[in-house]
Amino acid sequence: MFTEFEIETLIEIEEVKQATVTLREEFVKKEAPYLEISTLDFFSLVMMTPTVGIALANGSVSLWEEMSLNRKARKLSQGGGFLKKDPVSFALKFLIKKYDFWELKFLAVIRLAMEASFDIGHLEQAYDQDSKVTLSQYRREVLHAPYIFIRFLSSFFLEDDERIISPRDTNAVDHARLQEIGKKLGLHKIPLFHYFCATFEVE
Repeated sequence: MFTEFEIETLIEIEEVKQATVTLREEFVKKEAPYLEISTLDFFSLVMMTPTVGIALANGSVSLWEEMSLNRKARKLSQGGGFLKKDPVSFALKFLIKKYDFWELKFLAVIRLAMEASFDIGHLEQAYDQDSKVTLSQYRREVLHAPYIFIRFLSSFFLEDDERIISPRDTNAVDHARLQEIGKKLGLHKIPLFHYFCATFEVE
């Protein structure tokens, strides 16, 4: 997952910062008028959107998933996990409750962050969506990909970063939601995202 320092670097991009400020103001006004959260911490919340979406794939968040999300939130928060009342974890509750309403708005900021941090258009190519991909082929593609794109993939869709090139498994519901979120982010146009999805062992 992203570190707080990577989050800081991304939010320093002016257009990303401005989009985050605007969305934060709207979110706080509509969902949590008494929520006190910095622009940096709110951007951390935004970056957790795909992870939250997958956790909600079955319609609700399990206790284990809630613990995992809160652990990630604390790691992304400014100052780390030593805060007594973590603002990202607190705001996360409001996002989970109204995820369907906010999803596209939050994903739009993520897409902007990707476009502003690397040439995502360069990765978009025509490919055979029915092609079979071996784990070995996928691993080689990962090595050739921009570092920041791999960080986005692992932070959004994996529990542990090292699983980006290791054998992975998931259930059919979560796998379908992963692909759905990827499409909303425009990642379905990128062959490497197809390879990433294709190399899951789906139960």
